Amino acid sequence: MPQLDIQISIEDEGWPDEPALLALSEKTLGAAAEFLVDQEKQPFPEVAPELSLVFTDDAAIKEINAEWRGKDKPTNVLSFPAFPLEPGKKPGPMLGDIVIARETVEREAVDLDKSFEDHLTHLLVHGFLHLFGYDHMQTDEAERMEALETRILATLGLSDPYAGQDPIV
Repeated sequence: MPQLDIQISIEDEGWPDEPALLALSEKTLGAAAEFLVDQEKQPFPEVAPELSLVFTDDAAIKEINAEWRGKDKPTNVLSFPAFPLEPGKKPGPMLGDIVIARETVEREAVDLDKSFEDHLTHLLVHGFLHLFGYDHMQTDEAERMEALETRILATLGLSDPYAGQDPIV
């Protein structure tokens, strides 16, 4: 099983405590990494690669989204790979950063009729796949990424988050 060195920063007091977030993140991202290795033949470095998880709020992610994507609005998750990586290529010692906004996750979970934890789990998987070069800018890329997310989430006992939807491009 591939190992990950997960670093957590909590920038909003509304998030669960660090031990709870770390446990969920280790379970979720460990399952995602194991799936990529087993099913997609994703190579991993021998030393556990590091990734940073930033649990923040809508105001902070809105600023980041405006600066890096030119979108002056909050979003649920942003991923910043440390190095460009194509799916199936071996990552370096640092995978990158995943930033998640609590209020947006809460709103979306209610709108989707899902638990906060289940929606957060999905967003962690989504952000993690971006660090490995997966994207959803084109329909074929979106279909591939969404299929991987669905299959990874199934290993965690969660249903297809995209059921009945067209791929998100």
